[in-house]
Amino acid sequence: MLVSAKEMLQKAKAGKYAVGQFNINNLEWTKAILLTAEELRSPVILGVSEGAGKYMCGYKTVVGMVNGMLEELNITVPVALHLDHGSYEGAKACIEAGFSSIMFDGSHFDIEENVAKTKELVAICEEKGMSIEAEVGSIGGEEDGVVGMGECADPQECKKIADLGVSMLAAGIGNIHGKYPENWAGLSFETLDAIQQLPGDMPLVLHGGTGIPTDMIKKAISLGVAKINVNTECQLSFAAATREYIEAGKDQQGKGYDPRKLLAPGTEAIKATVKEKMEIFGSIGKADE
Repeated sequence: MLVSAKEMLQKAKAGKYAVGQFNINNLEWTKAILLTAEELRSPVILGVSEGAGKYMCGYKTVVGMVNGMLEELNITVPVALHLDHGSYEGAKACIEAGFSSIMFDGSHFDIEENVAKTKELVAICEEKGMSIEAEVGSIGGEEDGVVGMGECADPQECKKIADLGVSMLAAGIGNIHGKYPENWAGLSFETLDAIQQLPGDMPLVLHGGTGIPTDMIKKAISLGVAKINVNTECQLSFAAATREYIEAGKDQQGKGYDPRKLLAPGTEAIKATVKEKMEIFGSIGKADE
């Protein structure tokens, strides 16, 4: 059964580790992440961007697939299904479809409108026992057409949003989506420290987890980051393993063209990436605590 991300993130923040949000794109992706989480006894968050939701036919299809897998793969670790960078309309559609968690990204609105819309969604989520993530300060790079430069959030604006009762807060600390450029200045730990001192026990979220050096990730966790989003890295490892299979001509041997065989190396590569991340985040074995 899907659960809200609230409790798993509060436990993570108190225990100084982070839960990974791994974005899903299809059946193989979802299955690889769930099996790895179960094997490693780690709580996990499945992230769905609006673009990926559309690609997978819509949010009801996603909910049906994930709920079916939880049952048929006998998944016993806590799993949240979370809308990533949701618009106001997208958030409402996911609440309706049966997600257990949403992110409302109102970072492009002015702070008043961000506050008003977040407030309304917080009330709905509270009533339904769902978790809700909000964002302050734009996260750089590109995510479904939203392009930002990796700004740092204003700690006072973070407090305004945190005080509305959101379950977790994504604040820009110089992080970006996708691959990091050569001239990236690194994470701003000053901003992170200033933010985490304001909202009390609010679990903080680090977007753009691909390519941030391990020592920076561990430092961010020590400063209150309890959720780290990973997407690009799984895509890169899936693509590399698939390329290797095709370049080795394996799709032309026997029934190597069968999609179950063709997609198997990429699926295994996702599992390996997820395992590596869970080790860094410190979430292995935490489902049983």
